[in-house]
Amino acid sequence: MKQTLIRLALTIPVVWLVVSLVFLLIHLVPGDPIQLMLGEGATPADIDTLRHQLGLDQPLPTQYAHYWAGVVHGDFGASIRLHDSVAHLVWQRYPYTLALTLAALVLALALALPAGILAAVRRGRWLDQLLSVGSLSGLSVPGIALGPVLILVFSIGLGWLPVSGANSGGSSFIDWRYVILPSVTMGASLAAILTRMVRTAMLEELGQDYIRTARAKGLSETAVVWRHALPNALVPIVTVIGLQFGALLAGAIVTETIFSWPGLGRLTVSAISNRDYALVQGCLLSICLTYVLVNLLTDVVYRWINPRMRG
Repeated sequence: MKQTLIRLALTIPVVWLVVSLVFLLIHLVPGDPIQLMLGEGATPADIDTLRHQLGLDQPLPTQYAHYWAGVVHGDFGASIRLHDSVAHLVWQRYPYTLALTLAALVLALALALPAGILAAVRRGRWLDQLLSVGSLSGLSVPGIALGPVLILVFSIGLGWLPVSGANSGGSSFIDWRYVILPSVTMGASLAAILTRMVRTAMLEELGQDYIRTARAKGLSETAVVWRHALPNALVPIVTVIGLQFGALLAGAIVTETIFSWPGLGRLTVSAISNRDYALVQGCLLSICLTYVLVNLLTDVVYRWINPRMRG
């Protein structure tokens, strides 16, 4: 409990740094961000009006204090293009990105755990070599190339799955058929990484003395692998999963654009294209804070499943 509280306290400066960097984003844009938002045809009066509305005519410390006050109260400003609050727009899109990311993570784990275990148990045999080639292939193909290929084969060619979107028939619920292709696109590289990690961790555990003792006691190979080796092998993999969750969130920007998935990634791309910097700030802040929270939960789970880290 003490270690968890310490880890929670250490998260506070990380959150402060994230919010500060996102705040500075608009001030790091080359040129005048207001001019970029309004375009070349904007009059000086229009520029001054928008600058005053966004509070950019105030001293930087005052802007920083106001931004923090807004973040604390859930107010990230308003989108000048969509004419809606950033908080409302992010809240609408966030569940879609979270659902897609979790689906990709579950898919990656469902593929990587059995593949990594089989590769370790069959070390050096044809199955191990086949799975190694498969994992290398998954690492070599980026999502920006895999996504269009999946669309061409399974949507346009075979007609099994829809091309884009997340809902059918005007429903507000996510249709599972729309999740398959984007989750495969996002989860393929993660599955490849986790497969190699599981294989390495399992090989290390299978060579330990306690495994030889378990076999000497007459336990079946299934019991040795699943009840003794696997739980210990999962300890370092939990940390990798937490770190890779951030990679999935970053990959969602590309995947959501390819499949027209109505999530934060696509909203971020649209906001960048429209030079809607308040909306860009809100999207990036939501993604970054989610990453920080996931890493905090990963650390807590790691300490829970690893007795040596408790205290």
